[in-house]
Amino acid sequence: MATAIVGANWGDEGKGKMTDLLARESDIVVRFQGGANAGHTIINDRGRFALHLLPSGCFNPAVLNVIGPGVALNVRAFAKEVADLKAAGIEPRLAVSYRAQVLLDVHKELDALEEIRLGKASFGSTRSGIAPFYADKYSKIGFQVCELFHLDRMEDRIKLFCDRKNPLLTGVYGKPALDPAAVRAELAELAEIVRPYATDTNKLLHDAIRDGRRILLEGQLGTLKDPDHGIYPMVTSSSPLAGYASIGAGIPPYAITDVITVVKAYSSAVGAGPFVSEIFGDEAEELRRRGGDKGEYGATTGRPRRVGWFDLPATRYGCEMQGATEVALTLVDALGYLDEVPVCVAYEIDGKRVDSFPPTPWLWDAKPVVEKLPGWKCDIRGARDWDALPEAARDYVLWIEKSLGVPVTFFSTGPGREDVIRRGKRAVG
Repeated sequence: MATAIVGANWGDEGKGKMTDLLARESDIVVRFQGGANAGHTIINDRGRFALHLLPSGCFNPAVLNVIGPGVALNVRAFAKEVADLKAAGIEPRLAVSYRAQVLLDVHKELDALEEIRLGKASFGSTRSGIAPFYADKYSKIGFQVCELFHLDRMEDRIKLFCDRKNPLLTGVYGKPALDPAAVRAELAELAEIVRPYATDTNKLLHDAIRDGRRILLEGQLGTLKDPDHGIYPMVTSSSPLAGYASIGAGIPPYAITDVITVVKAYSSAVGAGPFVSEIFGDEAEELRRRGGDKGEYGATTGRPRRVGWFDLPATRYGCEMQGATEVALTLVDALGYLDEVPVCVAYEIDGKRVDSFPPTPWLWDAKPVVEKLPGWKCDIRGARDWDALPEAARDYVLWIEKSLGVPVTFFSTGPGREDVIRRGKRAVG
């Protein structure tokens, strides 16, 4: 049995927290897509951590943590995270798919150069090399982990890789050409770093499914960053949808029996693109300051996130595209300062009310239709008892549940692992 933990919106919903929590009830946690371009912040009894590549089950010693073939594997970033955890006294059990592909220095260089070239028209990339990496993967010139151990057979591939990159580097960006010998040396270096962890994770996971072991599939970012179904072209380069989890992890689709879609009680986004419910100025700064354990600032970049009120059309769409069977609602505690809680219930486009989430061109001109729900005007941070919550806080959760049409089975009231109230079928762990 496998459960996917995915995001409904732009990312930063709290997927890492939920994965850390449910890893205690699991045998294997698999990261199935993305790279080191976004972080999952974890706060538990071991401390506060920001993971970018490692699965969020690393803090549970009985759990095997797998990097799936769908991941953009920055091997040096992977090694640094492992070293940081070990320095904190944590020894994660790790396996890296032979079929995962490695992200190289030139991918990061090309990502940064293109953002600079685009200037004001840039995509707001974290410059982690993700788009160039996936472009190479689907152009069939990338390098799988298993190939790093057979470099004597890779000379022609390395030359082809350089031949494809050098016209860009020299002709478009005016940079020095890649030297095949230097690329080979980088691949050899990465091979020795990843060698202790590399294995056939496809077989490992299929054996686990046959044996009835419990698997968590951890996604990065959220629905609105999907390259097919998100706010194109302000998207990421791999699919953060639960439907992709079987591919990115290497398991059959029928093995995924539950999709927990993580939803934030308000909205936040990083990067460019339309953001209908966005707020600005002092109002935004107040919400940004109160959000999360250290405010709404990126775990990878540190840059302030754009913030806005809960966006019902976007979130309902996000849950639909994820195939949500249940919702984990996070950061309701951040809204306790408000007399009334604004929510975006629909969009106004060309003078007409629109309740669904449209493709990108219509979003640019969309205006939020805002309603206000009663606030609870008290601090519920760390609350563990649903019945003891203020009625207005419970009503807010129930309004979201009814509006989304998906049961809210987790309700987060703080940043820590234990700051979660379970409801419905998840009431007992």
